[in-house]
Amino acid sequence: MMVEVLDYRQLRPLPMALFGALTLAGLALVLNQLLNLQLFVGIVFIDNRYLFLVGGIFLSLVYLAYPAHIGASRQSVVWYDAVLFALTLAATGYFTWNADRILSQGWEYAAPAPAVAVSFVAWALILEGLRRTGGTAITVIVFVISLYPVYAGYMPGPIAGLPQTFGDTIAYHLISAESSFGIPMRAFGEIVVGFIVFGVVLNYTGGGKFFNDLAFALVGQWRGGAAQVGVISSGLQGSISGSVISNVISSGVVTIPAMKRTGFSAAYAGGVEAVASTGGVLMPPVMGSTAFVMASFLGIPYGEIALAAAVPALLFYFGLVIQIDAYSARRGLAGLPRDELPSLGSTMREGWVFIAVFVLLIYVMLNESQEALAPFYATALLLVINQTQPRWRFDRAKVVEVIAANGRALAELVAILLGIGFIIGAFSVTGLAGTLANDLIYIAGDRPLVLLVMGAITSFIFGMGMTVTACYIFLAIVLAPPLVKAGLDPLAVHLFIMYWGMVSFITPPVALGAFAAASLARCSAFAVGWEAVRLGSVIYFLPFFFVLNPALILKGTWPDIALAIGEAAAGIVLIAAGLQGWLIGMGDVGTGLVGLARRALLIAAGFAVAMPTSQILGLADWQGVAFGLAVLAATIGWMRAAPGQA
Repeated sequence: MMVEVLDYRQLRPLPMALFGALTLAGLALVLNQLLNLQLFVGIVFIDNRYLFLVGGIFLSLVYLAYPAHIGASRQSVVWYDAVLFALTLAATGYFTWNADRILSQGWEYAAPAPAVAVSFVAWALILEGLRRTGGTAITVIVFVISLYPVYAGYMPGPIAGLPQTFGDTIAYHLISAESSFGIPMRAFGEIVVGFIVFGVVLNYTGGGKFFNDLAFALVGQWRGGAAQVGVISSGLQGSISGSVISNVISSGVVTIPAMKRTGFSAAYAGGVEAVASTGGVLMPPVMGSTAFVMASFLGIPYGEIALAAAVPALLFYFGLVIQIDAYSARRGLAGLPRDELPSLGSTMREGWVFIAVFVLLIYVMLNESQEALAPFYATALLLVINQTQPRWRFDRAKVVEVIAANGRALAELVAILLGIGFIIGAFSVTGLAGTLANDLIYIAGDRPLVLLVMGAITSFIFGMGMTVTACYIFLAIVLAPPLVKAGLDPLAVHLFIMYWGMVSFITPPVALGAFAAASLARCSAFAVGWEAVRLGSVIYFLPFFFVLNPALILKGTWPDIALAIGEAAAGIVLIAAGLQGWLIGMGDVGTGLVGLARRALLIAAGFAVAMPTSQILGLADWQGVAFGLAVLAATIGWMRAAPGQA
């Protein structure tokens, strides 16, 4: 099952001018709000007016940039798209104009007839925008759930809710601060825009090439160097782009052929790229739009989320690097020749600007606590320095291209966020979220682990049909509250949901990241998918570790944090050894039944060392570590006693 996302139009000069002007107007509106510039004299942009206007501008761009179907024109804006474009601006303009009345007269529960009529138009426009940008599957899911308040009274007990009329439901979705223009759009308007702009500009100024060259210079000569380059490059690019598919395509076009040329199988090369690109979305400093929505849900600074996510993300990549090293050692795969690699010195001399920009981004985001403005400052610095570099300097055509790329990226995200906001609204107006939370707690009893397993399965299933952000929002409403009530750390719970929402990108039958990599590797998509499952195995159990032991997200004393990280890293080394059949310091574990038995013992030892046994088995953590080390010692003894046994 693939999510169908249609190609964008290459607009002609006149519509491109309109597209660019609206993009710049939207960005000016965002900067005016964030910096309180008061560019619009006499107009007070209260929150709902601001979100209606910025949402309407970028949603309207969907109808200029994204055609209705595969056979539609990729150059001309057809008449019905022009109509939909105008209707979008008119509908959201109506809400913008009446923003004060919406608040003072309580329209979300008692909207006048004209507002209800406009709400129906806007609801349909948002759903169509979602279909064009997010695909049919997520649109069907959102459509059905958005109408849940209409039939909530007819549902069985556990999922029954307060019923609403059709008109009241649609009006609530568009007017309330708890639905389409609620938490997701607030995150967009307050934080996300700057990071989207930064990512686009970074790509057009040569950031992608710098990341690739830096990865080649740093690890190209390592054992299995081509694959290690893929890990580093995709991780760096993914941490900024926040998109698995675009990351696979942009970095995989370089790394996958290099891996195949140095002896890696096509399926393995594709699996490495898919897993590394998926992990990039989990890697600070940016992490994609989901993390910003998470900050809004939790009511905490985004920098706190980025800091907490750093250790799990590094452990994820550590597991991938160890597995690649073991695979390469077992098959005698060397690194890339030095004469094929760029030197670190020349790479840094050419790309110092990107290091400076990252330092500024992180400093402003963490030290100055200005998450919303940090990417704008970083983008400004990047553009100023870029224009002094003849190699990357933008001419007029490139400026237009960059503006258009920003407009498309922002329009696509707005359409998706507005659509999935309907899910929040449906659960909010019916009270279903609280009911489901209580029911889940009752089912799980006093067993948080049962809730976590239920959550992991649900996250994976919803991740197959939704974007990561949509999946996260749904589960943040339904699943996070009972997990928090069960005594688990709120931030760890939300990161757990985000991690498991990413799993579907590398897990068949969906595995969109793996399928994208397979097209570059030119091999079976399912073969790449299953290699990705093995290589990305850390993503399946690491969320359980940090949600049950928050020291892994830097909660607790420093000795506890250091111990938790050390145990997790040691466990990952052993699990990787079992998965790849190569133990550091000992070599090949063997083949046949004996090899399988040794692999199983190494994996068991790894889990015993890494997992928080006090939370899972009721044992002291030292007992789990001791058991794991005993199993490891027995396995090593067996390998020494019969080193060649197969």
